[in-house]
Amino acid sequence: MHDFLKAFKDAFPHTISIFLGYLLMGMTFGMLLVQHGYDYKVALFMSLFIYAGAVQFVAITLLSAQASLMNVVIVSLLVNARQTCYALSMLDRFKNTQWRLPYLAHALTDETFALLNLYAPKEGVSEKDFIFSISLLNHSYWIFGSLVGSLVGSHFSFDTQGMEFVMTAIFIVLFMEQYKRNTNHKNAWLGIIIAVVCLALFGTEYFLLIALVLMVLALILFRKQLEC
Repeated sequence: MHDFLKAFKDAFPHTISIFLGYLLMGMTFGMLLVQHGYDYKVALFMSLFIYAGAVQFVAITLLSAQASLMNVVIVSLLVNARQTCYALSMLDRFKNTQWRLPYLAHALTDETFALLNLYAPKEGVSEKDFIFSISLLNHSYWIFGSLVGSLVGSHFSFDTQGMEFVMTAIFIVLFMEQYKRNTNHKNAWLGIIIAVVCLALFGTEYFLLIALVLMVLALILFRKQLEC
C-alpha cells in the first residue's frame, strides 16, 4: 500500500492539466446527455464502462436517433480504432503490470497515452503503480466531470458550443512540453508531416486513423534512423 501511495503522489501533479480538461469536457457530456432526456445514472454508467469521450458524445446522437445496436457497435469501433495503435506501442510497458493490465487497457485514452509517454516515475517509485495511478486519476476526473455535468444540467441549461476545443488545447500543450524535453525532434516532425499530408489527401473525416497507422509503420521501419 505504501508503494502505491508513493506512486500516486508522484503521478498526481502530472494529471492536473487533464483534470481541468476532463472536468470541462465531462460536464459538457453530462449536460448534453441530460438535454437528450437521460439522467445522471446513464452518465455514470457510460463514463465507468465505456470511458471514451468521442464515442460517448456520438452515442448521445445515436441513442436519440434510436440507432440499432449494430450501428452503435460499428461506429464505436471506427471512432476508437486509433486506440489499437496506442495499445501496440504500450505492450512493453504493460506486460509486467499483472492484475492491473485489464484496467490499464480499458483506461488507455488519448490523454493517458500522452502522459505515459511524457512522464516517467521518480527513482524508487514503482512504474507499475505509477502507470496505474495516472490511468485511475484520469478516469476518475472523467467520471466526476460527467456526473457533475449531468446533475447540474438537470437543473440548469448551458450553451456548450466551443467547449470541445479544450482537449485540443491540452494536446498542443503536451506536445510542446514533450518537444522541449527532447533534443531529438525527428519523431515530432515526422508525425506533423504525416498528419498534414493525410489531412490534405483524405480530409478531416478519415485522416486521423490513416495518419496514426502510417506513423506507427514509419516508427517501426525507420526506428534506428529516427533514434540517431
